[in-house]
Amino acid sequence: MHAFVTMAAGIVLIVAPAFIPATIHIQIRPEEFLLCYFLGAAELGIAYLSFFGRTIKDNHALQVISNTFIAFHSITGAVELFALQKGVSSKLIGNIVLRLVIVVLFFYYGVYKNRRYNKTL
Repeated sequence: MHAFVTMAAGIVLIVAPAFIPATIHIQIRPEEFLLCYFLGAAELGIAYLSFFGRTIKDNHALQVISNTFIAFHSITGAVELFALQKGVSSKLIGNIVLRLVIVVLFFYYGVYKNRRYNKTL
């Protein structure tokens, strides 16, 4: 699920760069699209890691991937909180809450359960 949602966001940021920012009343001019393209490319890279990370059997590697996603979503949530304080639309709150849920899920399934599994081996 994470891989597909992230991939969709990456594609939208590249194909229709003004669409996602417009959902929270941010207008992006064509000369500013490069920022959306960069973010879209990063989202596609993260989607790739998320999708193909499913096939990795090494627990340490899975924990590194999970920690990377936790860091990405935590930092992005913190930046969104910062933007909210600077006056960006309150519609951003839903995205912040969603990121918090994602962080908790990655922690539980990718870190906590992985550590418990390693202790039983």
